[in-house]
Amino acid sequence: MARGNQRDKAREANLKKQAAMKKGNNMSGTEMQRAKESAAEIMRQKQATAEAKKAEAAAAGNKK
Repeated sequence: MARGNQRDKAREANLKKQAAMKKGNNMSGTEMQRAKESAAEIMRQKQATAEAKKAEAAAAGNKK
């Protein structure tokens, strides 16, 4: 009967291992690179917008 317990423990360990693998990154190298570039472009646009607002606020402040 000891063998049955060993099988159950092995199944539990395998399920944990598979769950951990699913949590990980599923993208290939090119997909990951594309995602990084997309995120970087979005952040550049946000930063440009913020800088434009700052410049506009500074220009409005200097006029007063």
